[in-house]
Amino acid sequence: MNNYLKKSTLSWARLVQAFALTVTTLVISAPVQADETCQSPYMAKIVGQEDFVYVWTLGMQGVGDEQDKLVTVDVNPKSAKYGKVINSLSVGGRNEAHHSGFTDDRKYLWAGGLDTNKIFIFDVHTDPAKPKLYKVITDFVAKSGGVVGPHTTYALPGRMLITGLSNNKDHGGRTALVEYSNSGEHIVTHWNPTDSDLRGAVKTGKYADGYGYDVRVLPRRNAMISSSFTGWNNYMMDFGKMLADPEAMKHFGNTVVQWDLHARQPKKIFDVPGAPLEIRCAWDPNHNYCFTTTALTSKIWLIYEDKQGEWQAKDVADIGDPSKIPLPVDISIQSDDNMLWVNTFMDGKTRGFDISDPFNPKQVFEQKIGSQVNMVSSSWDGKRLYYTSSLLANWDKKDKDNEQYLKLFSWDGKKLTEQFSIDFVKEKLGRAHQMRFGAYSLYAAFQPNKP
Repeated sequence: MNNYLKKSTLSWARLVQAFALTVTTLVISAPVQADETCQSPYMAKIVGQEDFVYVWTLGMQGVGDEQDKLVTVDVNPKSAKYGKVINSLSVGGRNEAHHSGFTDDRKYLWAGGLDTNKIFIFDVHTDPAKPKLYKVITDFVAKSGGVVGPHTTYALPGRMLITGLSNNKDHGGRTALVEYSNSGEHIVTHWNPTDSDLRGAVKTGKYADGYGYDVRVLPRRNAMISSSFTGWNNYMMDFGKMLADPEAMKHFGNTVVQWDLHARQPKKIFDVPGAPLEIRCAWDPNHNYCFTTTALTSKIWLIYEDKQGEWQAKDVADIGDPSKIPLPVDISIQSDDNMLWVNTFMDGKTRGFDISDPFNPKQVFEQKIGSQVNMVSSSWDGKRLYYTSSLLANWDKKDKDNEQYLKLFSWDGKKLTEQFSIDFVKEKLGRAHQMRFGAYSLYAAFQPNKP
């Protein structure tokens, strides 16, 4: 019996060792994920090189067909069409095309119009090189109970979570989070907490404005974080006119809200003055924090869980010279949680901040991308950064400073080197706004035609 036990124990030990070796080999040999780092953790990820970038593009008066469109660019260096526009799908009219996001299975791309409140759903899996318009949601305002300005479209399991920017009563900043099924049916609307209706949330500072903008989740902490911007009255106004209007400048969001993710219950409202925009959360399972930046006060804020398990908000760094209002817009966190890229619209620059200590970000890099710059997307391996130019139709710069482009840069840890640039005005496409990555590898059933 003893000899049998010894042999069994030895066999199990060898089996465990073999299993461990196999797992280690698989992990080491697995290709690096190359997806965007700002996507939902519930979403299917690209493994390896992305093949396409889909650019949700605003139509421009006097440029091409003047319509909003989804533009597909080939970004695989091995392709003969690398750096070229390979497809353009117009959706009819100008809707103030702005943000977009995939469903959790990555088969469909949802893209919103901030002015018309339409949501365009594109089929990107049947032929990833040539997306098709699958469905248009035209009753978003009615179904949501009065939400205006569908902004972030964010994947939850089997659902899309949509942030609003405004409402149909006063076109101000009071708004909500709206849930839809992946098939495009309205499920429920969650209004943001205000002074008059805190909805059970704790107000930690001065504000409870009910404004909205972006949303991100950390499922492992049952946390959802939302930010705030401004309403239709402002984002559809000419930028210069708005800046000169003292009353208009009073109507910007000053809050970040922590929610119970599973219950969709607002828990805490934090004062984050100056329009906190994009939210980017850390990827490491032990890093329980997210970053946002404030457009009007030019600061980086850390939204973090403290040692007692309570969420807090802290101003941790300046972006450029805040007195000059460089207007920080999009941000992108690298997958190792060591670098945060911050774009500033007014000076057209991108800045790299070392965030290895999230409480003390340090700027380590700066480069001008164009006369204006808005969105930035970092690849998962940190080697590629994509940039686009447009903010809003009435906020973009004028005349020669109204550059509209998609640019790809390589990053070696020290410098950005341009790989290609596409002039969206010259190509008669319009105002390049948000980017999303696509790849054949996501869809095993699809086999691209080989030459």
